[in-house]
Amino acid sequence: MTEKNYYWGTGRRKTAVARVRLAAGVGDVIVNGKPLGEYFPRETLASLVMGPLKATEAEGKYQISVKVEGGGVPGQAGAVSHGIASALAEADESLRPILRKGGFLTRDPRMKERKKPGLKRARKAPQYTKR
Repeated sequence: MTEKNYYWGTGRRKTAVARVRLAAGVGDVIVNGKPLGEYFPRETLASLVMGPLKATEAEGKYQISVKVEGGGVPGQAGAVSHGIASALAEADESLRPILRKGGFLTRDPRMKERKKPGLKRARKAPQYTKR
């Protein structure tokens, strides 16, 4: 079997979905056609995205291209991080225990709770009046 040119990974968080493509290269991270720092200007979000690469010491080894849609900016950052981790695990199976221990491969199951009938929001009931 020949060596693959690139590896795919899908990441999800809340309603955001990220499709990540990992290829051997210089270490550029392109998100929706923009550099990482431009798409995620907050330092905390950029460091969240780079978390799996830092944990596996793979910074600068891969060219990463990401298409992300849905959700808000923090949710998208979480989805990109999850996608990068799954692509890294596909690229090198020996990295899987490191990524698993860091919690990068686990999908965060928290979602927005649906609105229930008779309530104003998911759990907020109309105010009770005795008279």
